Amino acid sequence: MKTHLSTLVLACLALLPIFSASAADAIQRPNIVFILADDLGYGDLGCYGQKIIQTPNLDRMAADGMRFTQFYAGSTVCAPSRCVLMTGKHTGHATVRGNGPSRDLPLLAADITVAQVLRGAGYSTGLVGKWGLGMPGSDGVPNKQGFDYFFGFLTQTHAHNYYPDYLWRNAERVPLPNVVMPVGTAEGGYAMKRVQYAGDLLADEALAFIEKNKDRPFFLYLAPTAPHANNERARELGDGQEVPDYGPYADKDWSAPNKGQAALITRLDGQAGRLFAQLRQLGLDEQTLVLFSSDNGPHKGEGKNDPEFFNARGPLTGFKRSLTEGGIRVPFLARWPGKIKPGSVSAHVGYFGDMMATFAELASATLPKDLDSLSIVPTLLGRATQQAKHEYLYWEFYEGGSSQAVLLNGRWKGIRLRRTIAPIQLFDLANDLAEQTDVAAKYPDLVGRIGAIMRRAHVDNEDWKFVVGGP
Repeated sequence: MKTHLSTLVLACLALLPIFSASAADAIQRPNIVFILADDLGYGDLGCYGQKIIQTPNLDRMAADGMRFTQFYAGSTVCAPSRCVLMTGKHTGHATVRGNGPSRDLPLLAADITVAQVLRGAGYSTGLVGKWGLGMPGSDGVPNKQGFDYFFGFLTQTHAHNYYPDYLWRNAERVPLPNVVMPVGTAEGGYAMKRVQYAGDLLADEALAFIEKNKDRPFFLYLAPTAPHANNERARELGDGQEVPDYGPYADKDWSAPNKGQAALITRLDGQAGRLFAQLRQLGLDEQTLVLFSSDNGPHKGEGKNDPEFFNARGPLTGFKRSLTEGGIRVPFLARWPGKIKPGSVSAHVGYFGDMMATFAELASATLPKDLDSLSIVPTLLGRATQQAKHEYLYWEFYEGGSSQAVLLNGRWKGIRLRRTIAPIQLFDLANDLAEQTDVAAKYPDLVGRIGAIMRRAHVDNEDWKFVVGGP
């Protein structure tokens, strides 16, 4: 009997490390930082082929973690892309599906954001930077959408100016010493007195949020405005790439807007480097998943810079406001020391909507219903065989007429340009990444499947309607 008990005790003790490790895994939920650049192209970083602009910190992020080669934004313009990121719903039935004054709609009280899900799981949640999903006083402001703390710009137009005369801290307007004059009121410009650069203030606030919340799980959504153009300044002065100095490009024989574009990206890269340094200093490096991406493809002409000069879209066709790859395929980097294999490259096909399921899994949180979201945790952790895949990804776009795009099985790209009520164009991305050859006539069955998806994926409401034809 004594021998039997001893054997039983030893067997139980042998199992303890297994149970302990499992329990530890369950409570070791990572901090999550999502850095979202504004109008950064697929080819704007050195790790994606950029040859001119210096991005050493983000290149190091890729070397330390995982670089995705086929990841997509939620839309080809700002507000709907951010809505998809926040809600895990594609633009066929998301609340915010377009930009522009006539579409300046907020998120609704009924919307559930990643911030709400993470806060419900015990995370401290912060947004620093550009929001674009709710005017002051609406249900769409960050503090009503799951964020404990907000500092930055609420609206897109306000975010154009890198030297604003105020920013928002939660529901309070924080005055800045900059003096902004309306366009055309005085020679020399849109910002008449430049003292505090918003990009630097945002970087400082992000670091302060991490410092304040270092002893509990946190989610930081860091949404700087670089390298988006100051559109109003560009129209008035011919240069919308607003930056305090040109840094390493000051002596280049380039146009001022090109110098400014490069300096904006390099400055953004430096701010990312500061964040990584702080995580190391606080001992949070291995407890923190950092993701980096862009809300859509590079802008063309908004700041008077030349995206072709920098090959900003890489090997892709199209820019911001296009449903071709250059408008929606974006850089996507993931870094989590000790969890993500350094220097790994993934061809997994994902998009912004997948962040909802990913964050919920990492936080052991309950996932909302009626989503278009698959967790990419298996891919991040090197378990590609366990990774669920989308049958299709879907986008729609409303500027200049309603257009639709479907990516089927990660290979077949269907685009319908509604402005001309055109038939569906079909491109084989496996053999035609630049989308130069329409093969619709060769694959009518695929065109039919994509047409059916377009009809099914779009859900009309009073704000977002269009007539969907057959294939």
